[in-house]
Amino acid sequence: MLPNELIASGEVWLVGAGPGDPDLLTRKAEQLIRSADIIFYDALVGPGIVDLIPAGVERVGVGKRSGRHSKPQNGINDLLLAAARAGQRVVRLKGGDPSVFGRSAEEMAHLTANGIRVSICPGVTTASAAAASGRASLTLRGISRGLTLVTAHLRAGEPLQLDWNSLASAGSTLGIYMGRAAAGEISRSLILAGRDPDTPVLVAVNVSLPNERLIRGKLGALAFLVRAISDEDPTLLLIGEAVAPPAGQAPALSRADGIPA
Repeated sequence: MLPNELIASGEVWLVGAGPGDPDLLTRKAEQLIRSADIIFYDALVGPGIVDLIPAGVERVGVGKRSGRHSKPQNGINDLLLAAARAGQRVVRLKGGDPSVFGRSAEEMAHLTANGIRVSICPGVTTASAAAASGRASLTLRGISRGLTLVTAHLRAGEPLQLDWNSLASAGSTLGIYMGRAAAGEISRSLILAGRDPDTPVLVAVNVSLPNERLIRGKLGALAFLVRAISDEDPTLLLIGEAVAPPAGQAPALSRADGIPA
């Protein structure tokens, strides 16, 4: 199949860009990027991945980060629809996996309701990449039998309303996307719901990028662990016994400075 046959004229693909490292793109994602006429990409798409967009392909940044949305979701939906109706081959490039806090359902619903064919290319979600960088596991036989992923991203002024009793289960790993700002509340709420303050945590910042940082500690100290992290840095929290470094394993290193994390 020729590259431009991957996407039909007037079709939209929601493509997972992974956590940022171009080497973590799927082969299909890279082929779709090279097949598009126009690409709409989020702020969390790594710069090395944006650099893969061929010259001549229209690039439209619709960067969405906590607290600062360059385009509201309804506006993005309409841009995708307009490009597809104009007969363009459209790629919507999203950080991580489109189906994990990527609002893919909203975009698919809008497009399909207007007669546009839309498909999804999955990507490596940040929790998986963070565990790999930290040489940890998201599940562990006999210790962590489940994995729960939640987001702590809220509109300004909204309370963080999560089922803390369920999330505090000692038999699972908890991954919290965009959790830096709410780290203190997360720590307090989980401990009040019964999670041990000594539960291991792995704070992963700028996962898979050259300035990646991995910070290890305990749940009770979570608010302290995130103090030095900028608002600009995408941060994931992994909480649970499975993310503790195995006995005898050297601490994970920060790519940024080589200091044990």
